[in-house]
Amino acid sequence: MNQDIINALSDIIPKDYLFTNEKMSKHTTFRTGGAAKVFVCPENVEQLQKTVKLLEKAETEYFILGNGSNLLVSDTGYDGVIISLRNFADIHLDDENVIFSEAGAMNSAIASFARDNSLTGFEFAAGIPGTIGGAMIMNAGAYGGEMKLVTKAVKVMTSEGECIRLDNAAMRFGYRTSALKGKKYIVLSVLLELEKGSAPEISEKMQELALKRKEKQPLEFPSAGSTFKRPEGYFAGKLIEDAGLRGYSVGNAQVSEKHCGFVVNKGGATSSDIFKLIEDVKSKVFEDAGIMLEPEVIMLGKF
Repeated sequence: MNQDIINALSDIIPKDYLFTNEKMSKHTTFRTGGAAKVFVCPENVEQLQKTVKLLEKAETEYFILGNGSNLLVSDTGYDGVIISLRNFADIHLDDENVIFSEAGAMNSAIASFARDNSLTGFEFAAGIPGTIGGAMIMNAGAYGGEMKLVTKAVKVMTSEGECIRLDNAAMRFGYRTSALKGKKYIVLSVLLELEKGSAPEISEKMQELALKRKEKQPLEFPSAGSTFKRPEGYFAGKLIEDAGLRGYSVGNAQVSEKHCGFVVNKGGATSSDIFKLIEDVKSKVFEDAGIMLEPEVIMLGKF
Protein backbone atom coordinates (compact mmCIF):
# COMPACT_ATOMS: atom_id res chain seq x y z
CA MET A 1 0.00 0.00 0.00
CA ASN A 2 1.38 3.38 -1.05
CA GLN A 3 1.99 5.60 1.99
CA ASP A 4 0.68 8.53 -0.03
CA ILE A 5 -2.73 6.81 -0.15
CA ILE A 6 -2.75 6.39 3.63
CA ASN A 7 -1.74 10.04 4.09
CA ALA A 8 -4.53 11.15 1.73
CA LEU A 9 -7.06 9.00 3.60
CA SER A 10 -5.97 10.56 6.89
CA ASP A 11 -7.02 13.95 5.47
CA ILE A 12 -10.54 12.55 4.94
CA ILE A 13 -11.10 10.13 7.82
CA PRO A 14 -10.61 11.21 11.49
CA LYS A 15 -7.68 9.44 13.16
CA ASP A 16 -10.01 7.57 15.54
CA TYR A 17 -11.58 5.87 12.50
CA LEU A 18 -8.49 5.00 10.47
CA PHE A 19 -6.49 1.87 11.29
CA THR A 20 -3.55 0.11 9.67
CA ASN A 21 -2.86 -3.64 9.78
CA GLU A 22 -6.28 -4.30 11.34
CA LYS A 23 -6.96 -7.97 12.13
CA MET A 24 -9.99 -9.07 10.11
CA SER A 25 -10.68 -11.91 12.54
CA LYS A 26 -12.25 -9.17 14.70
CA HIS A 27 -14.61 -8.20 11.90
CA THR A 28 -15.93 -11.48 10.45
CA THR A 29 -18.39 -13.94 11.97
CA PHE A 30 -16.05 -16.82 11.07
CA ARG A 31 -13.56 -15.14 13.46
CA THR A 32 -10.68 -15.83 11.05
CA GLY A 33 -8.58 -13.80 8.64
CA GLY A 34 -5.31 -11.88 8.51
CA ALA A 35 -4.81 -8.14 8.62
CA ALA A 36 -6.22 -5.53 6.28
CA LYS A 37 -3.58 -3.04 5.20
CA VAL A 38 -5.95 -0.15 5.88
CA PHE A 39 -9.33 -0.12 7.66
CA VAL A 40 -11.47 3.02 7.65
CA CYS A 41 -14.87 3.93 9.11
CA PRO A 42 -16.34 6.98 7.37
CA GLU A 43 -18.68 9.01 9.59
CA ASN A 44 -20.95 10.27 6.83
CA VAL A 45 -21.74 10.14 3.11
CA GLU A 46 -19.36 13.01 2.30
CA GLN A 47 -16.39 11.15 3.82
CA LEU A 48 -17.47 7.97 2.05
CA GLN A 49 -17.69 9.78 -1.29
CA LYS A 50 -14.25 11.34 -0.89
CA THR A 51 -12.75 8.00 0.16
CA VAL A 52 -14.19 6.09 -2.79
CA LYS A 53 -13.23 8.80 -5.30
CA LEU A 54 -9.67 8.81 -3.94
CA LEU A 55 -9.31 5.04 -4.15
CA GLU A 56 -10.90 4.83 -7.60
CA LYS A 57 -8.57 7.53 -8.94
CA ALA A 58 -5.54 5.82 -7.41
CA GLU A 59 -6.76 2.43 -8.71
CA THR A 60 -6.50 1.05 -5.18
CA GLU A 61 -8.54 -2.01 -4.29
CA TYR A 62 -11.20 -1.61 -1.61
CA PHE A 63 -14.01 -3.63 -0.03
CA ILE A 64 -17.22 -2.42 1.63
CA LEU A 65 -17.77 -4.14 4.99
CA GLY A 66 -21.01 -4.55 6.90
CA ASN A 67 -20.97 -7.10 9.72
CA GLY A 68 -18.62 -9.54 7.97
CA SER A 69 -21.28 -12.24 8.28
CA ASN A 70 -20.84 -13.58 4.75
CA LEU A 71 -17.09 -13.10 4.39
CA LEU A 72 -13.97 -15.26 4.48
CA VAL A 73 -10.74 -13.25 4.55
CA SER A 74 -7.45 -14.94 3.66
CA ASP A 75 -5.00 -15.75 6.45
CA THR A 76 -2.49 -13.56 4.59
CA GLY A 77 -4.86 -10.64 4.92
CA TYR A 78 -6.08 -8.06 2.44
CA ASP A 79 -3.69 -5.70 0.67
CA GLY A 80 -6.33 -3.04 0.12
CA VAL A 81 -8.67 -0.73 2.00
CA ILE A 82 -11.59 -2.03 4.03
CA ILE A 83 -14.37 0.55 4.25
CA SER A 84 -16.55 -0.26 7.24
CA LEU A 85 -20.09 1.16 7.36
CA ARG A 86 -20.42 0.71 11.11
CA ASN A 87 -21.12 4.45 11.56
CA PHE A 88 -24.08 4.24 9.18
CA ALA A 89 -26.54 2.80 11.69
CA ASP A 90 -29.43 5.25 12.05
CA ILE A 91 -32.96 3.79 12.19
CA HIS A 92 -36.12 5.88 12.36
CA LEU A 93 -39.69 6.05 11.09
CA ASP A 94 -40.04 7.69 7.69
CA ASP A 95 -43.81 7.26 7.70
CA GLU A 96 -46.25 5.47 9.98
CA ASN A 97 -45.47 2.11 8.38
CA VAL A 98 -42.15 2.87 6.67
CA ILE A 99 -38.78 2.42 8.38
CA PHE A 100 -35.71 4.34 7.23
CA SER A 101 -32.46 2.53 7.97
CA GLU A 102 -28.88 3.33 7.10
CA ALA A 103 -26.92 0.49 5.51
CA GLY A 104 -24.78 -0.36 8.54
CA ALA A 105 -27.70 -1.08 10.87
CA MET A 106 -28.00 -4.69 11.99
CA ASN A 107 -31.04 -6.65 10.80
CA SER A 108 -31.69 -7.64 14.42
CA ALA A 109 -31.78 -3.97 15.48
CA ILE A 110 -34.23 -3.11 12.70
CA ALA A 111 -36.45 -6.07 13.68
CA SER A 112 -36.50 -4.85 17.28
CA PHE A 113 -37.30 -1.30 16.14
CA ALA A 114 -40.15 -2.62 13.99
CA ARG A 115 -41.53 -4.61 16.94
CA ASP A 116 -41.31 -1.60 19.25
CA ASN A 117 -43.31 0.40 16.70
CA SER A 118 -45.89 -2.38 16.18
CA LEU A 119 -44.81 -3.01 12.58
CA THR A 120 -44.95 -6.56 11.26
CA GLY A 121 -43.28 -8.22 8.28
CA PHE A 122 -39.63 -8.06 9.30
CA GLU A 123 -39.67 -10.75 11.99
CA PHE A 124 -37.97 -13.23 9.63
CA ALA A 125 -34.82 -11.07 9.59
CA ALA A 126 -34.33 -10.84 13.37
CA GLY A 127 -31.85 -13.72 13.35
CA ILE A 128 -30.01 -12.89 10.12
CA PRO A 129 -26.56 -11.97 11.46
CA GLY A 130 -25.71 -9.09 9.14
CA THR A 131 -26.49 -5.54 8.16
CA ILE A 132 -29.37 -4.33 6.03
CA GLY A 133 -26.91 -3.17 3.37
CA GLY A 134 -25.57 -6.65 2.83
CA ALA A 135 -29.09 -8.05 3.05
CA MET A 136 -30.16 -5.85 0.14
CA ILE A 137 -27.32 -7.00 -2.11
CA MET A 138 -28.08 -10.68 -1.62
CA ASN A 139 -31.84 -10.44 -1.00
CA ALA A 140 -31.36 -12.17 2.34
CA GLY A 141 -34.22 -14.26 3.61
CA ALA A 142 -35.35 -16.89 6.10
CA TYR A 143 -38.49 -18.72 7.17
CA GLY A 144 -40.53 -17.69 4.14
CA GLY A 145 -39.53 -14.02 4.25
CA GLU A 146 -37.08 -12.11 2.08
CA MET A 147 -35.99 -8.52 1.56
CA LYS A 148 -37.86 -8.35 -1.74
CA LEU A 149 -41.16 -8.50 0.16
CA VAL A 150 -40.48 -5.53 2.45
CA THR A 151 -38.24 -3.16 0.47
CA LYS A 152 -39.76 0.06 -0.83
CA ALA A 153 -36.56 1.71 -2.08
CA VAL A 154 -32.78 1.62 -1.73
CA LYS A 155 -30.38 4.56 -1.93
CA VAL A 156 -26.99 3.63 -3.34
CA MET A 157 -23.76 5.37 -4.27
CA THR A 158 -21.87 4.60 -7.46
CA SER A 159 -18.08 4.32 -7.71
CA GLU A 160 -18.13 7.87 -9.12
CA GLY A 161 -19.77 9.11 -5.92
CA GLU A 162 -23.22 9.67 -7.45
CA CYS A 163 -26.19 8.88 -5.18
CA ILE A 164 -29.19 7.27 -6.83
CA ARG A 165 -32.49 5.79 -5.61
CA LEU A 166 -33.70 2.38 -6.79
CA ASP A 167 -37.29 1.28 -6.18
CA ASN A 168 -38.25 -2.33 -5.54
CA ALA A 169 -38.66 -3.19 -9.22
CA ALA A 170 -35.30 -1.60 -10.16
CA MET A 171 -33.59 -3.76 -7.52
CA ARG A 172 -34.48 -6.89 -9.56
CA PHE A 173 -34.46 -9.12 -6.50
CA GLY A 174 -33.96 -12.84 -7.08
CA TYR A 175 -32.88 -15.84 -5.01
CA ARG A 176 -29.85 -14.56 -3.05
CA THR A 177 -29.22 -11.86 -5.63
CA SER A 178 -30.24 -8.38 -6.75
CA ALA A 179 -29.35 -5.71 -9.31
CA LEU A 180 -26.52 -4.69 -6.96
CA LYS A 181 -24.74 -8.05 -7.02
CA GLY A 182 -21.38 -7.76 -8.74
CA LYS A 183 -21.67 -4.02 -9.24
CA LYS A 184 -19.64 -1.28 -7.56
CA TYR A 185 -22.70 0.15 -5.85
CA ILE A 186 -22.59 0.95 -2.15
CA VAL A 187 -25.88 0.74 -0.25
CA LEU A 188 -26.37 3.91 1.81
CA SER A 189 -29.88 3.52 3.18
CA VAL A 190 -33.11 1.58 2.79
CA LEU A 191 -36.84 2.23 3.11
CA LEU A 192 -38.74 -0.79 4.44
CA GLU A 193 -42.51 -0.85 4.04
CA LEU A 194 -44.21 -2.96 6.71
CA GLU A 195 -47.74 -3.40 8.06
CA LYS A 196 -49.32 -2.38 11.33
CA GLY A 197 -49.48 -5.22 13.82
CA SER A 198 -49.56 -6.13 17.47
CA ALA A 199 -46.27 -5.68 19.35
CA PRO A 200 -46.91 -8.71 21.65
CA GLU A 201 -47.72 -10.93 18.64
CA ILE A 202 -44.66 -9.68 16.75
CA SER A 203 -42.49 -10.37 19.80
CA GLU A 204 -43.97 -13.85 20.13
CA LYS A 205 -43.21 -14.63 16.49
CA MET A 206 -39.63 -13.38 16.86
CA GLN A 207 -39.16 -15.59 19.92
CA GLU A 208 -40.63 -18.56 18.06
CA LEU A 209 -38.22 -18.10 15.13
CA ALA A 210 -35.29 -17.59 17.51
CA LEU A 211 -36.10 -20.92 19.17
CA LYS A 212 -36.25 -22.66 15.76
CA ARG A 213 -32.85 -21.25 14.87
CA LYS A 214 -31.36 -22.36 18.16
CA GLU A 215 -32.73 -25.88 17.70
CA LYS A 216 -31.66 -26.30 14.07
CA GLN A 217 -28.59 -24.11 13.61
CA PRO A 218 -25.12 -24.31 15.22
CA LEU A 219 -25.30 -20.87 16.81
CA GLU A 220 -22.77 -21.89 19.46
CA PHE A 221 -19.91 -21.77 16.92
CA PRO A 222 -18.60 -18.99 14.66
CA SER A 223 -19.88 -19.40 11.11
CA ALA A 224 -21.14 -17.43 8.11
CA GLY A 225 -24.62 -18.91 8.27
CA SER A 226 -25.64 -21.04 5.30
CA THR A 227 -22.38 -21.63 3.47
CA PHE A 228 -23.81 -22.66 0.10
CA LYS A 229 -26.60 -21.39 -2.13
CA ARG A 230 -29.56 -23.71 -2.55
CA PRO A 231 -29.31 -25.49 -5.92
CA GLU A 232 -32.54 -25.37 -7.89
CA GLY A 233 -34.71 -28.30 -6.85
CA TYR A 234 -32.40 -29.38 -4.00
CA PHE A 235 -31.23 -28.42 -0.52
CA ALA A 236 -27.49 -27.93 -0.04
CA GLY A 237 -27.52 -29.38 3.48
CA LYS A 238 -29.26 -32.58 2.31
CA LEU A 239 -26.79 -33.04 -0.56
CA ILE A 240 -23.88 -32.60 1.84
CA GLU A 241 -25.38 -35.05 4.33
CA ASP A 242 -26.11 -37.61 1.58
CA ALA A 243 -22.46 -37.38 0.53
CA GLY A 244 -21.52 -38.59 4.02
CA LEU A 245 -20.02 -35.28 5.10
CA ARG A 246 -21.85 -34.57 8.36
CA GLY A 247 -19.09 -33.68 10.84
CA TYR A 248 -16.38 -33.73 8.16
CA SER A 249 -13.42 -31.64 9.31
CA VAL A 250 -10.35 -29.91 7.97
CA GLY A 251 -8.24 -28.69 10.86
CA ASN A 252 -10.68 -27.00 13.22
CA ALA A 253 -13.22 -26.22 10.51
CA GLN A 254 -16.16 -28.60 10.38
CA VAL A 255 -19.36 -29.34 8.51
CA SER A 256 -21.80 -28.79 11.35
CA GLU A 257 -23.15 -31.96 12.94
CA LYS A 258 -26.37 -30.07 13.70
CA HIS A 259 -26.96 -28.62 10.20
CA CYS A 260 -24.89 -29.78 7.24
CA GLY A 261 -25.50 -26.53 5.39
CA PHE A 262 -23.25 -24.73 7.88
CA VAL A 263 -19.46 -24.73 8.03
CA VAL A 264 -18.33 -23.81 11.55
CA ASN A 265 -15.15 -22.78 13.32
CA LYS A 266 -14.83 -25.25 16.17
CA GLY A 267 -12.15 -23.06 17.74
CA GLY A 268 -8.83 -22.01 16.25
CA ALA A 269 -9.72 -22.76 12.65
CA THR A 270 -7.90 -20.80 9.96
CA SER A 271 -9.40 -19.32 6.83
CA SER A 272 -7.33 -21.87 4.91
CA ASP A 273 -9.04 -24.68 6.87
CA ILE A 274 -12.45 -23.27 5.99
CA PHE A 275 -11.56 -22.71 2.34
CA LYS A 276 -10.17 -26.25 1.98
CA LEU A 277 -13.30 -27.67 3.64
CA ILE A 278 -15.57 -25.74 1.26
CA GLU A 279 -13.60 -27.01 -1.74
CA ASP A 280 -13.72 -30.60 -0.43
CA VAL A 281 -17.48 -30.39 0.07
CA LYS A 282 -18.00 -29.02 -3.45
CA SER A 283 -15.87 -31.82 -4.91
CA LYS A 284 -17.45 -34.66 -2.93
CA VAL A 285 -21.04 -33.50 -3.51
CA PHE A 286 -20.30 -33.26 -7.24
CA GLU A 287 -18.89 -36.80 -7.21
CA ASP A 288 -21.90 -38.08 -5.28
CA ALA A 289 -24.77 -36.18 -6.94
CA GLY A 290 -23.37 -34.49 -10.03
CA ILE A 291 -24.27 -31.08 -8.62
CA MET A 292 -21.71 -28.33 -8.14
CA LEU A 293 -22.51 -26.32 -5.04
CA GLU A 294 -21.93 -22.58 -5.17
CA PRO A 295 -20.71 -20.88 -1.98
CA GLU A 296 -22.65 -17.90 -0.64
CA VAL A 297 -19.52 -16.81 1.19
CA ILE A 298 -17.38 -14.05 -0.36
CA MET A 299 -13.66 -14.85 -0.49
CA LEU A 300 -11.40 -11.85 0.08
CA GLY A 301 -7.64 -11.98 -0.42
CA LYS A 302 -5.43 -14.75 -1.75
CA PHE A 303 -6.46 -18.39 -1.32
